Amino acid sequence: MSKLVRIVVQLPVELKEKLNALKQQGYTTSGFIRATLERELNKRNVADPVVRKVVNK
Repeated sequence: MSKLVRIVVQLPVELKEKLNALKQQGYTTSGFIRATLERELNKRNVADPVVRKVVNK
């Protein structure tokens, strides 16, 4: 695996509770999200992701 970077995503409480429930099935939140993103992005054959710069005012 290549170098990892950290992202911060805000979730509704209900969605976070569902992610927490996955721990009982042996998933980590990071592992589940990483696998889901990889699967979904591979389906779409994303060649060159669009990079958007965030500008704070």
